[in-house]
Amino acid sequence: MGEAAADALAVRIEALVKRYGRVTALDGVTLEIARREAFGLLGANGAGKTTLIRCLLDLTSADAGSIQIFGRSSREPASRVALAYLPERFTPPHYLTGAEFLRTLAQLAGVGYDAARVARLVDELELEREALERPVRNLSKGMTQKLGLAGCFSLEREMYVLDEPMSGLDPAARVAVKSVLQRLSAEGRTLFFTSHVLADVDELCSSIAVLDHARLRFRGAPQGLCARYGEQSLERAFMRCIRDDQSAITA
Repeated sequence: MGEAAADALAVRIEALVKRYGRVTALDGVTLEIARREAFGLLGANGAGKTTLIRCLLDLTSADAGSIQIFGRSSREPASRVALAYLPERFTPPHYLTGAEFLRTLAQLAGVGYDAARVARLVDELELEREALERPVRNLSKGMTQKLGLAGCFSLEREMYVLDEPMSGLDPAARVAVKSVLQRLSAEGRTLFFTSHVLADVDELCSSIAVLDHARLRFRGAPQGLCARYGEQSLERAFMRCIRDDQSAITA
């Protein structure tokens, strides 16, 4: 790969392998994500999605293969300066108020607290202002999730890595979150997220990959997966993909 091609990538994963004892969580996964791409990683529970993200963030060591983030090895802490991450099980310190959490996050990230940006995100995500004054332990699951999203998006980053960002959200909140994601994508940010809500993926993503039993089964546009199986809905195409015996990748 030439320098120009490499510079166009946000993420480059090559032959990634991760095992937990006798269980193989990732089996030679190779994947590229372009800068400014809205990318969705799909798979059933246990397919390896969260393990791949944890390897990307160097929270888990791979057994083989390599990962680069914006041209730097993921093993270098500096590679992660350009991204913000929200885990699937977001559990902020229960004793902080929402506002204290957001201020602490900015301090840990080494940036100034941008009150105007936070206020805008709180409104966009339809997070009640009173939630910022209440201890996190008193917030509902949905309010806590929106607080995590507000914290993640309050940091100006080139890429946002989100593991099941719609978890615990009602339909109205999902619409609000999708609106923010669409705005960030239009601004040229790279989005990398997992989701079981395939209608959201179809609406938001320009490209997807399907992981199944630790292997990559498909890579391409959502419409490409539908075309591959002659299905109108992404959900039905996805189900056929993970039940199909073929392991070839569609680029």
